[in-house]
Amino acid sequence: QEQLVESGGGLVQPGGSLRLSCVASGFTLDYYAIGWFRQVPGRERERVSCLRSSDGTPYYADSVKGRFTMSRDNAKNTVYLQMDSLKPEDTAVYYCATPVINDCPAGWWMYDYWGQGTQVTVSS
Repeated sequence: QEQLVESGGGLVQPGGSLRLSCVASGFTLDYYAIGWFRQVPGRERERVSCLRSSDGTPYYADSVKGRFTMSRDNAKNTVYLQMDSLKPEDTAVYYCATPVINDCPAGWWMYDYWGQGTQVTVSS
């Protein structure tokens, strides 16, 4: 059974860092594109970053470009989201998800497997 499990969230002060992990089981992650999304109550899930299986260049939303870094460790079947210079507006539940196509679509509805999410809170 395909499964994604996120971890690494928590409470951090503005300017701090966190590294999120997303471990895949039941399938080989390096054959798939995979994205990171975040959601705050009352708003749609927002694509933060995405990595295709065909190339190593991640996509980043403008709001996180230069602060977040997505990477993949195929040996561990895991992707990471390194988040630096965190801001209060980065507070959200963060999810990893695989899309129905081997690309990085923007819409959350184009992703079919989701993890359970991990809460990130940036506050002093």
